[in-house]
Amino acid sequence: MAALALLQKLGFTGMGIAAGSLAAKMMSAAAIASGGGVAAGSTVALLQSAGAAGLSVTTQTGLGAAGGGAGAAVKSFFNKKD
Repeated sequence: MAALALLQKLGFTGMGIAAGSLAAKMMSAAAIASGGGVAAGSTVALLQSAGAAGLSVTTQTGLGAAGGGAGAAVKSFFNKKD
């Protein structure tokens, strides 16, 4: 779990993003770039999820892609016009 240790050293912790860390700077830049919030599925969001849950970035990306695909399928199903 060297990747988890690295994420935590960068400031992506189980308690949230550590103040004054590189993660905090990344979060600030992402929020400014998107107009005030960190977008779900963004690099910062994925790294924070991985740091908080202890899951690898690859696993987080796979789960995010699967969840996004499932969400799109559900939306498409409910938006069908008869």
